[in-house]
Amino acid sequence: MLACLGLAGMAGALTPAFGGLSRSLEAVLDTAPDGPPARVILGPGRRDVRLWGDLNDGTAARLRQLLDANPGVTRLHLTSDGGLVDEGVAIGELVAERGLSTYVPDYCVSACTLAFVRGRERLIVADSRLGFHAPYEPGLFGQMIPVDASDERGRYLAAGLEPAFVDHALATPSRDVWIPDPARLRAAGVVTRVVGPGDLPDSTLDDDDSLSGARSAVLRAVDLLAAFAESRPGVLDGIAARYREAYRQGRSESDGLDLIRAEAVDALRTAFAGADGATLAALGRLVLDAMAASGSEQTCRSIGRDGDLLAAAETLPGRRGAGGVARLRALLGRALAGPAPVVSTAAQPAPAHPLGCADLRRRLAEALARGDALRLREALLGRSARRLEASALPGEP
Repeated sequence: MLACLGLAGMAGALTPAFGGLSRSLEAVLDTAPDGPPARVILGPGRRDVRLWGDLNDGTAARLRQLLDANPGVTRLHLTSDGGLVDEGVAIGELVAERGLSTYVPDYCVSACTLAFVRGRERLIVADSRLGFHAPYEPGLFGQMIPVDASDERGRYLAAGLEPAFVDHALATPSRDVWIPDPARLRAAGVVTRVVGPGDLPDSTLDDDDSLSGARSAVLRAVDLLAAFAESRPGVLDGIAARYREAYRQGRSESDGLDLIRAEAVDALRTAFAGADGATLAALGRLVLDAMAASGSEQTCRSIGRDGDLLAAAETLPGRRGAGGVARLRALLGRALAGPAPVVSTAAQPAPAHPLGCADLRRRLAEALARGDALRLREALLGRSARRLEASALPGEP
């Protein structure tokens, strides 16, 4: 018997997970009953097991083998669109037998929920999606034949779920899926705690922790970095490798996103260190616009003092393709068309008496008005960028 997700009418109900790191649910789910075998791997510290994929024959047996070899495991990460009900039940029995907590970092649908609800503690993040519907038997030509759901009903109730919730879940047709919000899940006893993205180890690469998988995750988080893929692929690969290492060390999803964004800012600053004067002036106007639109002293200083070009782009709303991200993407393409700079433009240490937002805006506006390339480069990228230009162009003062 199967409990897999049907996608009819679903697209509008789905939202991306934290920070854009996770895939959109509609991009990974499939109505086919059989997918590739679930990936079952040991996490960092040998305290977490990560399960990703369809619950096909043998998934529970592989999980048992891994748990037998690692008795210190305390938590099971579940990311699955369902599969065989018997496998979901067997995994749930393992969870209860070993006293494991269960955690859904992204989505857990259909048969997967039978495993999730057996957790000693049942955890999600605010963007997690738990999906419920009636079980079925596969028929010819993609038919889903409804079957008796009394066994599933009994298992949900035995796990402490609210009867009205269980009735609603199992009354949902097999081709549809019901995704309650976190408040409803907590009220019904499905979830015991909603955690933050910084509380538990990152699960973004549970399906694929290769360099290619990490690169895809990096681009989902900051798609501006796609500009480096052709002209300077080593930059993108370096960010992906460092993010993958953070994942393997068990750092949280928010830590991973912070790392990617910090690396992206440094890559952007380095790229613009080699830009021509016209491109740099256009970047200056973008940054000046962003500081004016920032709405807070802290954000303005982050943009104008710390050189956070990513924050600058995101501060300006998109209007007919002319928002900050679109503007920065076009300028980045121009900067990357030139030679790669020979030094980094990592943010400089904060001065003893840092400038406020108004002074930062005035300094940048004056540099733009004068057309002073060296002063403008220094205002945008710091003194290291000025030294770079002076060494690259010895004929200038």
